[in-house]
Amino acid sequence: MPHPSITAETYPHKAAIIMGESGEIVTYKQLDERSNQGAQLFRSLGLKSGDHIGMMMENNREFLEIVWAGQRSGLIFTPLSAHMSKEETAYILQNCGAKLFIGSLKLAGVAEQVLSEATGVEHFYMVGGIKPGFESWEEATDAQPTTRIDDESNGVPMVYSSGTTGQPKGVFVPPASTDVNTPPPLVDSMGAAFGFSDETVYLSPAPLYHAAPLHYNMMVTYQGGTTVVMEQFAPEQALKLIEEHRVTHSQWVPIMFIRMLKLPREVRDAYDVSSMQFAIHATAPCPVEIKERMIKWWGEVIVEYYTASEGIGVTIIDSASWLTHKGSVGPVLVGEIHIVDDDGNEVPQGETGTIYFGGEQAAFKYHGEPEKTAGAYNDKGWATTGDVGYVDEEGFVYLTDRKNFMIISDGVNIYPQEIENILTSHDKVADVAVFGVPHEEFGEQVKVVVQPMNWADATDETAIEIMEWLRERISHIKMPRSLDFHPELPRMDDGKLYKRRLMEEYRGGARGDEGPGSEEEGPEDKQ
Repeated sequence: MPHPSITAETYPHKAAIIMGESGEIVTYKQLDERSNQGAQLFRSLGLKSGDHIGMMMENNREFLEIVWAGQRSGLIFTPLSAHMSKEETAYILQNCGAKLFIGSLKLAGVAEQVLSEATGVEHFYMVGGIKPGFESWEEATDAQPTTRIDDESNGVPMVYSSGTTGQPKGVFVPPASTDVNTPPPLVDSMGAAFGFSDETVYLSPAPLYHAAPLHYNMMVTYQGGTTVVMEQFAPEQALKLIEEHRVTHSQWVPIMFIRMLKLPREVRDAYDVSSMQFAIHATAPCPVEIKERMIKWWGEVIVEYYTASEGIGVTIIDSASWLTHKGSVGPVLVGEIHIVDDDGNEVPQGETGTIYFGGEQAAFKYHGEPEKTAGAYNDKGWATTGDVGYVDEEGFVYLTDRKNFMIISDGVNIYPQEIENILTSHDKVADVAVFGVPHEEFGEQVKVVVQPMNWADATDETAIEIMEWLRERISHIKMPRSLDFHPELPRMDDGKLYKRRLMEEYRGGARGDEGPGSEEEGPEDKQ
């Protein structure tokens, strides 16, 4: 398990990074030299171990080169979502105390706007070209020596939560050691569980600015493997890259499975995916039918884990165990799980409550947010991120939903994820969001917003068809009151549905609560 600088000495011409669409290759020697130049630049600007930098760019080779420059400089580096507004970007840069910001020409629209608002940022660089107020990252680093800095130290990422349920929070887990050769946190847990090694060829289809892709790419590179990075996810191209590079490991979110499964059968069958040893997925619960179809297609290489950026606990489940515990995210691998009710008491086995983790775990804090940090822990020292679920008699964990998304209608708790999972399997549904909207009598009622496979199907007749289809598969008390169509739901390229935006739109009264196929009566039947 060597640092990439050691792999560069042993196998200098081995591919560390391959960009999926362009085919551009970065060897370990090039990665070592370019990350050294980045580290030299950081020191020349006065940045020292423990300082913060921010970066906003699309998936490209420079992203990972900068990450490793920050790692060997002891910096805390924060990647920002490519979809953030200037206000969100400025907030995060100020919140983390970034002294340097690196943007890209492709995302210059937001980068340019934060120049005047990101107070405290002293240096602005841009990759792929420049705009006024920015210096060229390439020119600045090319002028630096390729030798190592004298005071290398272990830098770590600080990733911000997606903000799907509120203001983004910076999750900071201190490094285990200041030694630059310290393995990334996942090496001893996920790396060991999934068999990552110097022979690994890892397909990374998601944005690098998110926690899992960032950590997994660092883990693969640390161990001397090769990462194949997709500039952006495209279902057929993902299959092509698996075949072309004989990919052994990959990581997905459920919406990617859904989009690959909705390719024509002849397209799916045209590619050889037999090299895959582990197809790992996480982020959101996967609909049972979708996962069944993926296992039938790819074989028992599908492995799921559940954790959060906060790193407070981990569960893992392989295909064989999942087939006998469908819907589960597996038994606990790291931490001790506790299911707690609203009064802070543990609930009996099989009952639903808020998921907390205790036991030995890495301490985390939300950067600059002591109240939010304190709110994540209870009086027993257990921590939660707000997920809801239960544990069966064999110790297998099942996720129900996020607590913030739970709908309370006429006193009944309704979890949108269950309804979304069912609707996802409908042939005419490309994506779906379920959430609660205010109702004078029942408190809240269930609203469905569907992104159709074809916009021509966004008709009253199709809405009625989908609602009647759903009515046969779900209890009356959970039935939505109405269904609307949307050309594209706010699901970002990390796979997460930014449901808060839809909830605010509807709860603000901008959209009607009734629609085709609406239920005439509320959820009075609680049987």
